[in-house]
This record gives sequence, structure tokens and C-alpha cells, in this order.
Amino acid sequence: MAEFFAQLSAEHTAMIEAQPVFFVATAAEGARINLSPKGLSDTLRVLGPDRVAYLDLGGSGNETNAHLLADGRITIMVCQFEQPALILRIYGTGKPVLPWESGWDELAAHFTLLPGTRQIFDITVESVQTSCGWGVPIMDYERDRQTLVKYHAKADPLEWAGKYKRRRESIDGLPARTTDRYIAGELPD
Repeated sequence: MAEFFAQLSAEHTAMIEAQPVFFVATAAEGARINLSPKGLSDTLRVLGPDRVAYLDLGGSGNETNAHLLADGRITIMVCQFEQPALILRIYGTGKPVLPWESGWDELAAHFTLLPGTRQIFDITVESVQTSCGWGVPIMDYERDRQTLVKYHAKADPLEWAGKYKRRRESIDGLPARTTDRYIAGELPD
């Protein structure tokens, strides 16, 4: 039932691109495992058979950033909620790329930047696993929630930046880099 691959195939890429939600898991020694659902259409991109990236908006924390700085390991899971059933996991290593860093422009060109964009996670694919997904329900996609994008679009940029500058560590005390929200043409102090 489970099958492993060294890299993403064209079929894997098509499946990933058709899904409106994916899940990200990270861990660092001595810290809790972080597992986050991610949505908003078109925020996960396959950049090649051995590379994916996803656009990250500010939210309730920044655990993925802290875990990748401490350990680098990341797993992305995509479930196909329509027929045929399928689960795909991408195992790899990743790094957060912030708007003022080298590599940002190349990565950002693959996305439509949304209000609240704070970083893009650049992930090297080490292996891919597919499994049956027979236990995953069949569900219909209705639409993306726009609440997070609307929240960031209305937020005062200076207030938002001040709030997130204080979040320089994970819930377990691991250091995270500041990820002040990107404002077109402006870099942080």
C-alpha cells in the first residue's frame, strides 16, 4: 500500500496542485511536534522534482520557523479528498526565507503575495511516500476562507510588526527569526 519515491513525479505534482489544503509537521529536539493545516489556494508550489516551497502568512505563532532553524526537518502531507483516495507525504529539509534575504525574489516570483506574507519556506525533497488514503473521507471543497487575508489587509503595519517582533521564540523557547510582515518595497529596520 505505501510506496516510496526518491523525488516528485509529474503525477505527484498534479495531485498536489489539485488540493486546496496541506499539512506541515516539524519537530526539534526537546520541543513539541508542530502540526499545522495550511490552506489558501496556490500557497504550495512544486518547484522541481526535488524542491517545493510554500508561502506563509502571519498567524498564531512561528513554530515552523523555529523548528527549521533548530533542526531543518519537515514533512508535508497532502490528502486527496475526492476519488481516487491517496495520501502523499514529502519528507525533506527546509529553511525560512524572509523578504529581505537572498533567494526571496526567486521564490516570491512563484506566488501571488498576499497581505500578511511573512516568509516562504524553501524545502528540499529527500523522499516521497504515497499511501492508499482509504481512511480519509470524501469531501467537497467549497471555497477558501478569506478571514486571515482580510485581517492582514486591515491591520496597521507598524502595530503588526511590533506584535510579531516580540515573537522571537517558539512556545518551547527555541529562537525564531523575526518575520515582520512584508510591505512592498520596504525592508525591516
